[in-house]
Order: sequence, then structure tokens, then C-alpha cells
Amino acid sequence: MPVLLDHLPELWQGLIVTLQLTAASFAGAAVLGVLVTALRVSPVRVLRAIGTAYVETFQNLPLLVLLVLAFFGLPEIGVQAGLMTTAIVVIAVYEAAYIAEALRSGVNSVSKGQGEAARAIGLTFGQSLRHVILPQALRTVVQPLGNIFIATAMNTALAAAVGVVDLTAAAHRVNLVEAQPIPIFVGAGVAYALIAAVAGFVTGRLERRLVILR
Repeated sequence: MPVLLDHLPELWQGLIVTLQLTAASFAGAAVLGVLVTALRVSPVRVLRAIGTAYVETFQNLPLLVLLVLAFFGLPEIGVQAGLMTTAIVVIAVYEAAYIAEALRSGVNSVSKGQGEAARAIGLTFGQSLRHVILPQALRTVVQPLGNIFIATAMNTALAAAVGVVDLTAAAHRVNLVEAQPIPIFVGAGVAYALIAAVAGFVTGRLERRLVILR
């Protein structure tokens, strides 16, 4: 496909941006997701309600709507941020809801006796969650977290709609010049598929290793 080779630098740069978006967004989502999980399993009813409201809100809103609101709404209230930064924050906030649900499922799979034993030796709720519950819960949700990582990579393509020059945006720009959508977007699709395949492979290896360690 000569058109891909002719525009390889632009497409490669777009791929790098996609990978950066994916990594940064997933990292932020993981941190926020742990915090939301703590709220969801908290013994305090108000905190549980806040965690539940967060998850249900962001799981029922389209990511594209959130991106558009952030890109056009934040400047209206005096918040100025770069395109990349805004996209990372929005995607992280969105994906955190899914990570929180996956982690909560993992927490629920841990025997209640583990938490009771932790409290019996004097650990606080936060300490028992951090040192006892979450390490065990993570082993059961490696595959779901891998799926969320892949979904995050795919969702970064929506950032192209609001000006981020990722792989999708780069492919669109090349197509505007060359008018050859099939080879250009097939090439972009293959790149996304490779990201998913690598993530799936790593997740599978990690899951098998953790199962052995259990």
C-alpha cells in the first residue's frame, strides 16, 4: 500500500499519540477507579451512595458527549487546558467507572472472613482494603481490566472529533489529501487491532501467572 508508506511519518506520529493517550488515560483511570471502589465498598452509606452515583452516571453517558462538553465547556468557566490533557482527563474519568465496577466485583469475590480477620488484628478499613482485600481482588480481575485497557485504546479515537491528532485523525488527514479511504483506514484498523492483540496477550500471560501464584 504505497499511500501508507508515503505518509508513514504522519501515521506513525498519530499512533504514538494514540499510545500516549491510552497509557496516560488508563493510568489515571486506574488510580481514580481504586478510589471509587473504596467508596463503593465503604461501610459508610453516604460514601457508598457517592461511589454508586459516580459509576452509574459515567456508565450511562456517551464518552463523545463528555469530550465535547469538556472541550467547549471548560473554557467558558475559565479552565484552560491543552487538547491532549483534556482528552486524558475526560477519558480517565470515564473509564474509571468501569474499572471501579471490575474491582468491586473482585472485592466481592474475596471471602468476608479475610476482612474480618484484618479488622480483628487492628487494621482500619483503609488498611485492610489496601493490604488484604485489593491485592487478592486484583488477581481475579486481570482479564476484565485487560478488556478495559483495550476499550480505552479504542475510545481514544473519539478524541479525534475534538481536535486531538491521534491515529484516527492522522488517517483522516491523509485521506483528505489522497482520497484513498480503504487502504488508509484499513491500515489504521490493523494498528488498533495490533494494540488489542498485544494487550490481550500480556493480560493472558499475567492472568495465568497470577493464577499459579494463588
